[in-house]
Amino acid sequence: MRFKGQVFRAHNPRWSFAPLSGDGAARHGGRFNPLGTPALYTSLRMETAWLEAQQGFPFKPQPLTICAYQVDCEPVLDLTDAAILREHRITPETLACAWEDMADRDVTPPSWTLAHTLIAQGIAAIIVPSFAPGATRADRNVVFWRWSDALPSSLRLIDDEGRIPKGPASWA
Repeated sequence: MRFKGQVFRAHNPRWSFAPLSGDGAARHGGRFNPLGTPALYTSLRMETAWLEAQQGFPFKPQPLTICAYQVDCEPVLDLTDAAILREHRITPETLACAWEDMADRDVTPPSWTLAHTLIAQGIAAIIVPSFAPGATRADRNVVFWRWSDALPSSLRLIDDEGRIPKGPASWA
């Protein structure tokens, strides 16, 4: 499918000068990206972006920089759609696996295997449920593996007023 619309991402302000970078995800891994695989984790709602960024600290919120992005991207696979899951033989358990625990034990999480498979098939992004504490069925994320400022996987930061810092020296 083609996804057109806005997504949101909450950043640690220290890294807000690189709002299109997937380097942190590549360095640390994530639910849908193994170590070494860049990914950009975004949310369909600003509230979901906040929940995702505050994971583990829901009662002690930390400062965040929230950015919005304009998206026109394909191909995108909606893994919140039960018919799509059945068609691709993907189980909800694969999406919800305890990926961090598994990776810590040197067990490859099934969500990483899924990511490898979908990336190899040319999928640019997936829509997935949020597994953040407090998330509801309305909380969904879009995880990008391919993005640029041009079609077919266009993801552009909305910063018409130039508010985002240009580099780490902004914090000196």
